[in-house]
Amino acid sequence: MTPPALPPPMDLATALSFSAYAERAFVADPALRDELATSIDHRFDWSTQGPAIAAIAANGDAASLARALRRLRRRVFLHTMARDLAGRAAFEEVVAAMSTLAELALRAAVDLHTRILAEVHGDPIGAESGTPQALIVIGMGKLGGGELNVSSDIDLVFAYPEEGETRGSKPVSNREFFDRLGRRVIAALAEVDADGYVFRVDMRLRPYGDSGPLTASFAALEQYLVTQGRAWERYAWLKARALTGDRHDELAALVTPFVYRKYLDYDAYEGLRDIHRQIREQERRRDYADDIKLGPGGIREIEFIVQALQIVRGGREPVLRLRGTLPALAALAERQQLAPHAVTVLEQGYLFLRRLEHRLQYRDDRQTQHLPVEHAERLRLAKAMGFRDASSFETALGMHRHGVERQFAAVFDTPGETAQAPRDAWASLWEDPQASDDSLTWLAGAGFDDPAALVATLRHMREGRRYLQLPALSRERFDRLVPRLLAVAATQRAPGTPPSAVVGRLFALLEAVSGRSAYLALLVEHPPLLPRLAQLMGASAWAAEYLTRRPLLLDELLDARVLLAPPDWSAWKSELARLLDASAGDAETSMDVLRHFQHAQTFRLLAQDLSGQMSVEGLADHLSALADTILDATLKGCWRLLQGPDAPPPRFAIVGYGKLGGKELGYASDLDLVFLFEADPENPADEGAHERYARLAQRINTWLTSATAAGRLYETDLRLRPDGAAGLMVSSLAAFDRYQREQAWTWEHQALTRARFVAGDAAIGTAFESIRDDVLRQPRDAAKLAADVIDMRARMAAGHANPTPDFDLKHDRGGMVDIEFVVQFLVLAHAHRHRALTKNAGNIALLGIAAQAGLLPTELASASADAYREYRRLQHQIRMTGAPHARVDPAPQAARRATVDALWEHALGPRPDRLEFALRKRGDARHVDG
Repeated sequence: MTPPALPPPMDLATALSFSAYAERAFVADPALRDELATSIDHRFDWSTQGPAIAAIAANGDAASLARALRRLRRRVFLHTMARDLAGRAAFEEVVAAMSTLAELALRAAVDLHTRILAEVHGDPIGAESGTPQALIVIGMGKLGGGELNVSSDIDLVFAYPEEGETRGSKPVSNREFFDRLGRRVIAALAEVDADGYVFRVDMRLRPYGDSGPLTASFAALEQYLVTQGRAWERYAWLKARALTGDRHDELAALVTPFVYRKYLDYDAYEGLRDIHRQIREQERRRDYADDIKLGPGGIREIEFIVQALQIVRGGREPVLRLRGTLPALAALAERQQLAPHAVTVLEQGYLFLRRLEHRLQYRDDRQTQHLPVEHAERLRLAKAMGFRDASSFETALGMHRHGVERQFAAVFDTPGETAQAPRDAWASLWEDPQASDDSLTWLAGAGFDDPAALVATLRHMREGRRYLQLPALSRERFDRLVPRLLAVAATQRAPGTPPSAVVGRLFALLEAVSGRSAYLALLVEHPPLLPRLAQLMGASAWAAEYLTRRPLLLDELLDARVLLAPPDWSAWKSELARLLDASAGDAETSMDVLRHFQHAQTFRLLAQDLSGQMSVEGLADHLSALADTILDATLKGCWRLLQGPDAPPPRFAIVGYGKLGGKELGYASDLDLVFLFEADPENPADEGAHERYARLAQRINTWLTSATAAGRLYETDLRLRPDGAAGLMVSSLAAFDRYQREQAWTWEHQALTRARFVAGDAAIGTAFESIRDDVLRQPRDAAKLAADVIDMRARMAAGHANPTPDFDLKHDRGGMVDIEFVVQFLVLAHAHRHRALTKNAGNIALLGIAAQAGLLPTELASASADAYREYRRLQHQIRMTGAPHARVDPAPQAARRATVDALWEHALGPRPDRLEFALRKRGDARHVDG
């Protein structure tokens, strides 16, 4: 976002002549003009004024403070006005000056009048804690946001922590004490005398408004918000900021759940739209046409857009919980919750209208947002805004207001029925699902292959307990959604997926979320989401199931730009770190943050995969990078909880094996992990290191595998550690090195070919890579190695039975495992002479390296790589249908299988009888015989 622009410059004399209030002030105190002339080039000097006011509050009387505050207010107003009109102050300086004045005045008034009352009644003491209590002045509205305008009222709420009684010669209840104090504070600021006033005070935002008590204890405030708080009050409390007193964290803990729901709060839209209708009705009144705050395209509409998006999303995304309008708009822009053009329109409109608002108020120090009627006044205002004439000013004003009004309508106007078929078709079918000849014929024409089954499904849904027990509002939303879902399903023509399958997946999702009204609201409020949803559901049964189990991901479908944007791992890591920082110290919340993040990024990759933007290899790279990111964040989070936030980083590393190690991860892949540590180099005899890091490893595994309300992250397999399941959870680097050189089986060295450092201490990671390189490059007896590899292949074949005549792309002879075993053999047999084979570059690249080294014929290596690539593509395609095994008709794969057989024979020789027997037992004898 661009920084607020400075207004066009105006000389001091012209600036001051714009304001009738300034002319009156100079008559009353001519020295003010000279003071402005010498100070206009600098911001207001609070370093001297703050201590002076504090001294009066500590030692002076009420009259002295009232006089000092009113005179200070006059100086701040004039200084701010002069700098603004003369082009020396940006918008943020103007609002900061007035907000600072309000905060200073409130603190001083509270301090002085607390002292005066306590001299009579004693200090108020909490009945529960037995500690002194202080009045907490809560700034609401623009004061809470630190964006007060120059002639603004200040909206306040008074609270105190506990009920109780004062301890003094004339004790009163805490309520009576703070009510008296509140009235004194209001008078100190709002009473008008010969020096004017400081701020008008508006207390109507307190619980029960004008009819409620002036002050409220925390308990009373919480009770009100929970039982009586209305939708519009969430907006008011969104900007609430405690300005005096203490125990602010306790106050925030009871206010935050009222303003922000735990998850995305699409239920809020109904209440927000009611407020929107009220705003629109008010704007239609003729006397609001020239009101730049409350009229169409005014300041209130901008604030409402920003606050509505904060309320909907702020529960899930704490980074959006900002009080100021411009900072919140910037945060929404950063998280792409508004289109760039919309952000520009709202930001520029807000700055223009707020500058205009200040100029309206500079004129006579009145809280007004109405444009003047007289032509001379409009011309004067236009020039103060930097325009030559009233016409060009009004053109610019109209442009800004029209732009804001369009954005307001885009966010809040009632969603259209663009995704809904004519009411006499889909809606009528849902209202009365009967298998008449006409309806069956019509459904068949719409592409449904079993119309009678669809009608029966609709009738079963409509008569089912789940539907009948829905609350009225949820049932209304359900009724609106079913016809729309039928309509979009009929338009989907995904290869191999008829509309009946699409609608079945959509209905499964709808029934899964029907108990959560927020999800129903999301689908109702965003009709363009439905075709996107139907397309995804039609493209993949696995994707449909993934989304149905995680409906929170529906939010990801709202913005196709974000959903289909290329992965930016730097930005994603920063986002995850920010989210985890906000939940630091809370294990449960941190675990959920990790799960929400992992699910969201996986879903984005899934959407790009299904749209054809990503190859299988590219997808695997990104899924592996996602796992690396999650592992790194999990390690850091667990260490922080175990050792504290200030503990030095652990000398601990996570090594990935298998699919993770080879960067061939799929959507549902397990993580094969090994944990390594090194004792403190300054304390080599650190006896507690193993226990400490074992606890860390256990905690990491728990975070990864536990099922929480947000699901789970990954299944893990830790059996590749030294000595397997019987071994220790963690290994020292030295022990790992020793085991790999002296005790490891051949299959463990096979696994090491696809291992890499993925997270933790980089020095340990480098040491691991060095150990891996040395072990892989050990000279080996080729014949014994071949026998071991063949034996392990036979064991694996025996453990993966295929009783069907179809070809298992992974486990059958001529499949992916054969290629992987050949590559592993080539690495272990020849890396001592060809170091390039130790690269963790994936099977396809390693086949090429082997060919370059003269270990394989180039054509055979290339054909085998093509076969592996095609097998992976087919495997991925089948898994996306939700099938449990990747098995295909063997005939089209015969040539590839022959290529893989040739690869095996070239590297390892003819298959021995025991391997033939194992493959025959898998039901694949036809190919073995042929």
